[in-house]
Amino acid sequence: MIVLAAGNSSSSGSAVGNLLFLALLAGAMYLFIIRPQRTRMRDVTKAQKALEPGREVILSSGIYGTVLHVEQDRIGLEIAPGVQVTVARAAVARVVDPVVAAEEASDPAP
Repeated sequence: MIVLAAGNSSSSGSAVGNLLFLALLAGAMYLFIIRPQRTRMRDVTKAQKALEPGREVILSSGIYGTVLHVEQDRIGLEIAPGVQVTVARAAVARVVDPVVAAEEASDPAP
């Protein structure tokens, strides 16, 4: 009987240790994966809502363009002189900062 009681107490201590490990693992996943992803998504959504004509954007496909007009869920882009396309507002991955665009234009190509 004493042996059985000792065996049960060590397994309950192991179960608490396992639960503590799982709780720490879940907390680490939240801090390192879920929270940063939410922050990125919030920033992208804010940038998509703040689009205005004349801003340069990068689509999720990697295409650069200048916003011509903004509708409810669509935007008109000029991707080359005289080439206009209409894309979903959700396709905008990033709004190019005007300072960055000016620096890229002034850098000589090697």
